[in-house]
Amino acid sequence: MRIEQNPLFRKVIVPWYDSKIVCRIIIVCTLFALLFGLVGISAANATEMYNDYIWVPVALTAVSAGVLIASVIRLVKQYK
Repeated sequence: MRIEQNPLFRKVIVPWYDSKIVCRIIIVCTLFALLFGLVGISAANATEMYNDYIWVPVALTAVSAGVLIASVIRLVKQYK
């Protein structure tokens, strides 16, 4: 007798990093990083001495925005 490869009663195992609670925690943390980067951009613009280093908060803002968008898309897919 053959064992059925894909039985209908089997639930999909969701990895821990793809669970809803972890996605929410990631979204909250990246929101704080995004706000921190935006404050850094405004502080670097306000101080003429730091204008050469504005790339650091811009990079932080860009990376955190990318992670935020990816996490929101992942969370929306889980609710559908």
